[in-house]
Amino acid sequence: MDAPTDEQLLQEYIAGQVASFELLVRRHSSELFKFVVRFTSDSVSAEDVVQETFLQVHTAADRFDPERRFKPWLFTIAANKARDYLRKRKRRHELSFEANVSNQDDSGQRYLDMLSDDSPESDEGLLIEEKRAIIKATVDAMPDKLREILILAYFHRLAYKEIGEIIDIPVGTVKSRLHTAVASFRGLYDSQAKKRSEREP
Repeated sequence: MDAPTDEQLLQEYIAGQVASFELLVRRHSSELFKFVVRFTSDSVSAEDVVQETFLQVHTAADRFDPERRFKPWLFTIAANKARDYLRKRKRRHELSFEANVSNQDDSGQRYLDMLSDDSPESDEGLLIEEKRAIIKATVDAMPDKLREILILAYFHRLAYKEIGEIIDIPVGTVKSRLHTAVASFRGLYDSQAKKRSEREP
């Protein structure tokens, strides 16, 4: 028997089956958390955003358009809440993308380690670590809207249509903005790599 779709689970939840909502949470919470951490670089706040996202799904479930797909709707809610968090953080003058994901010491997992699910093992050498550091610094320097679309397209591999639904822009704008994001990443990466090479003895 085929597993129920997200849309079916949501309709079952609306009809009173609480277990269907719990299955939706289990199915999507891990990927959603990674998305928010990649966007905000704050694991504690990411947990809060994910919880708030599913709370809004709960409260708005009966207003969900059954003709839509659930996942883009879910990511739209999370992206909006993540943007709200970033705006509040900027108002508090907090540094973005500078700390480790879990804590402030060197033993914690870094933001960069969560950029890709297939990160190389640590024994592959210092060259890999240096490249990761440059990538992290590059993503740090990108404007929020370019960083967001790059994360959705390359790290979550969402289709243009899904990205458009999440960010609320036309598919054509998704393509042009993603092109701009890639160009921005490339230029910033080269700049970060040059800075690091100049600092080396």
